[in-house]
Amino acid sequence: MNLRGTAFAIVATVLVGACTESNKGTDVRHWTDDLAVRISVDPMPPRAQEQIVYKVVVTDKKSNQPIDTGEGRIFATSHDGASASDGLAKGKEVGTYYARLSFITSGDWAIALQFRRDTSNRRTSLQRMDWIQSVAAPTPGN
Repeated sequence: MNLRGTAFAIVATVLVGACTESNKGTDVRHWTDDLAVRISVDPMPPRAQEQIVYKVVVTDKKSNQPIDTGEGRIFATSHDGASASDGLAKGKEVGTYYARLSFITSGDWAIALQFRRDTSNRRTSLQRMDWIQSVAAPTPGN
């Protein structure tokens, strides 16, 4: 292979890698007594003053079957008391839910996800997962 062919192969590999569905290495993963939850953030890293999409994939911890009858919400608080929240909306993919947050300031935010696996039974408890999300400064010009 000549130099031009090698360069083309490298560029093609980089472009294919950049077009993958999710940056799985940056997903947040949580487990409760009976749920496995994978949370991805778009864009990553999240930036202040931009709309951030959270994709939440929920499966049964033991059977690995998607949970498609659930409901939940995601909410966040910054160190200076600012807050953001949104309910989870069911996505087209089985067991997938979406929420949108907009962080007004950069820095570390305490984030929580509450999820109930069965909306038909209000006696099932909300399960909660917590983590810290670093939010980058706004994009220059925003």
